[in-house]
Amino acid sequence: MPRPIKTRCICTQPQANYFKPRGIPMSELDEVVLTLDEFEAVRWADWEGLYHAEAAQKLNVSRQTLGNILESARRKIADALIHAKALKIEGGVVQVTNTLQP
Repeated sequence: MPRPIKTRCICTQPQANYFKPRGIPMSELDEVVLTLDEFEAVRWADWEGLYHAEAAQKLNVSRQTLGNILESARRKIADALIHAKALKIEGGVVQVTNTLQP
């Protein structure tokens, strides 16, 4: 039996939660779902440029878990871009906080 997923702390919600290729009707698109913790991990590591140890601390997970989250998120983003799929950001076991952890 797999271990239950630990609640991840995020401090922001995305400004938009759905992205799709231009010129392709919604009815013809496949969809990729990026969870909120994956979105936040990409934001911390790739956008903010934090080291994995710092980003992991902010998400309240281990550095190894952060690496796994990033690998999954980057694969989903690449799939959406390469195969012209819609990207939906939602879900995951998260807790929204207004303050950053030290």
